[in-house]
Amino acid sequence: MDWDKLRIFHTVAEAGSLTRAGESLELSQSAVSRQISALEESLGVSLFHRHARGLVLTEQGALLQTAARDISSRLAIVEEQIRDSQTLPEGPLRITTVGFLGSTWLAPLLPELRETYPKLDVTLLLDNRIYNLGMREADVAIRLYKPEDPDLIRQTLGTIRFHIYGAKNYLEKHGRPQTPDDLKKHTLLGYPEHMTAPFSDPNWLFRTAGVHKDQGHRRLVMNSMYAIHNAVKAGAGLAALPDYLMTGNEEVSIVLPDHQPPEVTMYFVYPEDRRDSCRIRVFLQFLEGKISQTAF
Repeated sequence: MDWDKLRIFHTVAEAGSLTRAGESLELSQSAVSRQISALEESLGVSLFHRHARGLVLTEQGALLQTAARDISSRLAIVEEQIRDSQTLPEGPLRITTVGFLGSTWLAPLLPELRETYPKLDVTLLLDNRIYNLGMREADVAIRLYKPEDPDLIRQTLGTIRFHIYGAKNYLEKHGRPQTPDDLKKHTLLGYPEHMTAPFSDPNWLFRTAGVHKDQGHRRLVMNSMYAIHNAVKAGAGLAALPDYLMTGNEEVSIVLPDHQPPEVTMYFVYPEDRRDSCRIRVFLQFLEGKISQTAF
């Protein structure tokens, strides 16, 4: 089977349209159509149902697409292994981490990373979703929980310490809590319970205060730790936040310093079969040099 035709078929099947596939392949629609017709003729079957809204795979087309997707995935893995064997760090590096850590700590470091390694093509994926590193959805992850997958290598980067914070103007207006029970009198900010959280216990403050959503307590929930951080600075209420976000901010103050949330460990994670990757190795070394410079 002609791999070039199979590659074009795979692109069309993924796109569901000759036009979109042609744009991806940088070929004309007619050229893509001729390749698909030639493949169908060589196999003696129709691979697509043609509809006004696009293309739908036939039963035979779906079988071929399963094989084509597997071949494409395997070739991508081999391509990564070839790149990993290079002695100089160059090529794509896809990094995934949770939103607040990526936007407030990692993103500001990327210009220096690019200046140090100009041939790295860096993509930063900020999402609480767990990307499948084994399936090459990303090359490396910085996660705030301990991965249990035996096919992943994990290395501890450091720990993030938390305290309860409030804006000074908020505390002047509403008073400063003296005990955990006093927290019930305040607006507390946290994370929605039904959504994927950036780490295991983002609502420690709610539990410590003994507040619940169905008991009329004043709670404000957001699915972004960075948004919670900004809301606290604006005087919206109290929240358990990372110390590194608040260091040097004279507009906020620690509340109940003897009641501190659990520390959160940062893990540098990548697939076991990428242990020889030059790109991953230099990125890890770069981060290790920066961790000591941050007041986590």
